[in-house]
Amino acid sequence: MVSLTTPICDFGQPAIEFDLPGVDGQNWTLEKAKGPNGLLVMFICNHCPYVKAIQERLADDARILRDTYGINSIAIMSNDPNEYEEDSFENMKKVAETYVFPFPYVMDETQEVAKAYGAVCTPDFFGYNADLKLQYRGRLDASRKETAPEDVRRDLLEAMKQVAETGHGPKEQIPSMGCSIKWTETE
Repeated sequence: MVSLTTPICDFGQPAIEFDLPGVDGQNWTLEKAKGPNGLLVMFICNHCPYVKAIQERLADDARILRDTYGINSIAIMSNDPNEYEEDSFENMKKVAETYVFPFPYVMDETQEVAKAYGAVCTPDFFGYNADLKLQYRGRLDASRKETAPEDVRRDLLEAMKQVAETGHGPKEQIPSMGCSIKWTETE
């Protein structure tokens, strides 16, 4: 398992279109997923210890962003499920139900969406404003393979609140850290 950190935020980069199947039986597009004040695109998976450490907090923060700040979220699973059975579509459904995800959890089977976004690890967060221009590419909080204490700064939540209120993310962002995306072997 390779640990990676995300690149610096490329402010203003437009969100990339997608059309992916969700565990809720619907197909989700960029237009369908966005909220009135923005969209948080998250690349996550089921098996990664960095994601497991934040699942509950991630669901809570996404609910706050949606209900209070008008920013919707979508979680994309781009790992090769043949490499990790825990990342299968059926297991994605179970995780979404267990943590009562307040956002669509979709599969990027071809991995084209992850590649188009430049996603490198799980979790990898892309926070967009109402114009769907990138404003955040940082971490959720200080959690690593273990959940950080309750009183830590909630970097992503604070950044996306700022995006909702001003249209701009913070200039200083701490990269997210996680497991490398498990790319499909090509011949």
